[in-house]
Amino acid sequence: MTAERVELVLKSDAQVAEWLPVAMAHYEQARVEAGDSPAQAAAGRRASEERFFPGGRIVEGQLLHTIRLGVEDAGWLWIGPWDSEGSLWWVWDLMVHPEFRRRGIARDAMLAAERIAREHGATSLMLNVFAFNEGAIALYEALGYHPASIHMAKPL
Repeated sequence: MTAERVELVLKSDAQVAEWLPVAMAHYEQARVEAGDSPAQAAAGRRASEERFFPGGRIVEGQLLHTIRLGVEDAGWLWIGPWDSEGSLWWVWDLMVHPEFRRRGIARDAMLAAERIAREHGATSLMLNVFAFNEGAIALYEALGYHPASIHMAKPL
């Protein structure tokens, strides 16, 4: 646990609307960095928005939090069930703002995500991490996550 208190606060509808274009642009750029073409990345973004944010509003059951460090906005955490069964949950997005990194905030947020998922009946928590994000991979491994699937690519 960090010396400072990390708290997760659910975002309001207005905060979700403000967050959505920022987070989706970040997601789209990460897909390009991971090897998608700009068109593929844009299609992935659209698919995510249509599935989880139809009409710009988050679907019921998905939980989008602001990560607070005291009164400061330190990032966001989006978790929720994969499907209506609800036993398999995903960490869809975790972002700690650059000025708050290397302070244990992502670790604390992940531990909170695990607790919240268990409280909602989840029996497993999965996530996707792009291979270029070595810091995140190290964190997830330290927390006991292991590869469940590996996508590999070779530019031609």
